[in-house]
Amino acid sequence: MIIDIKNIVCRFGEIVALDDISLSVDHGEVVVILGPSGSGKSTLLRCLNALEEIQSGEINVDGFLIDRNHRQIHQIRLEVGMVFQQFNLFPHLTVIENVNLAQRVVRKRSRTEAARVSTELLNKVELADKTEAFPGQLSGGQKQRVAIARALAMNPKIMLFDEVTSALDPEMIGEVLEVMKQLAAEGMTMLIVTHEIGFAREVADRVIFIDEGKIVEQAAPRQFFTNPTNQRTKDFLAHVL
Repeated sequence: MIIDIKNIVCRFGEIVALDDISLSVDHGEVVVILGPSGSGKSTLLRCLNALEEIQSGEINVDGFLIDRNHRQIHQIRLEVGMVFQQFNLFPHLTVIENVNLAQRVVRKRSRTEAARVSTELLNKVELADKTEAFPGQLSGGQKQRVAIARALAMNPKIMLFDEVTSALDPEMIGEVLEVMKQLAAEGMTMLIVTHEIGFAREVADRVIFIDEGKIVEQAAPRQFFTNPTNQRTKDFLAHVL
């Protein structure tokens, strides 16, 4: 087990975003999180690297504890990479400079070592020909692949993907999902919030359905999509399948 979430509650004022959620994730497991808008999916991911504060409960990530006091945040964020819906690239830096930056600042790598890692990862996401391009010269799919390379450059043990294809044109979605499929095949532990049902069927080891801040149902993809047990899950799937 690499992630152990116990009874976490996350509130925004009077709104309970996560309501007593518990969840364990094994090394190398790919967990896809589904649910309607506002159900708490993205909040759950953000709590995993302390971008949102929990009011009770605790999260253990590879032996490091997140609780309401936010101890060990730095260690947690070294272990957990996150890719967002928005690319958040620095527009004044080239592609390779964007991937180099956190390595130099946080991992304290030399310029040569950071460049070596960045080049290797940009090859991995099939952007070797774009190293000197600026973000404004890239398509949305290319920008998102740079964002994935940037996160991987920190050597995370866990990758979080928060609706990373939702801002992309349909023809660009496939190129990003292919990179994620490759990571899954290589054994990366991943938690993925997505609306791409076909991708979830193909890649997930487990699918979780969240509604109103609670985990309503979780199962292997075959069970989840063909024979859900909860009526709320059935209603949701009737709208998206």
